[in-house]
Amino acid sequence: MRTHGGARFSSAELRTALGGMMRPVTLWRQWTGRLRLEAFTLYLACRDPRTPWYAKLWTAIVVAYAFSPIDLIPDFIPIVGLLDDVVLLPLGMAVAVKLIPKGVMQESRRLDRQRIDSKKPVNWIAGSIVIAIWVAVLAFVVCRVLLHFTTTGMGAQR
Repeated sequence: MRTHGGARFSSAELRTALGGMMRPVTLWRQWTGRLRLEAFTLYLACRDPRTPWYAKLWTAIVVAYAFSPIDLIPDFIPIVGLLDDVVLLPLGMAVAVKLIPKGVMQESRRLDRQRIDSKKPVNWIAGSIVIAIWVAVLAFVVCRVLLHFTTTGMGAQR
């Protein structure tokens, strides 16, 4: 038994009460997981030679945005912060699916299912490139800050 505000609740009662609040979070996680899977399917379709150049361009932008840790609208902004995750990304993916030939999408989904079933790592090269870009940006910012403090005399002791 646990108490909350003087009232006693059993663990089962707490799980039931919290289950109602946790359900939207669980649904949200499942939905974003499906979006990530679809993004990888689009990535595979983008690499297919049968995909037209304009579909490759649009799909590359959408997939890069889907896997990027940077949001167009930061998530900490109330309500509109999740707008890109809820509206922009699915809309961009829907347009990409319409631009890619159906046969290519079917083949890409099949390949994605095979990848999931085999549990092979996705693409370490792409991940390494993203990490390298972030390290370079961080190094640039640190150098600029240090340069600013050393040239303005703010870093020097007087």
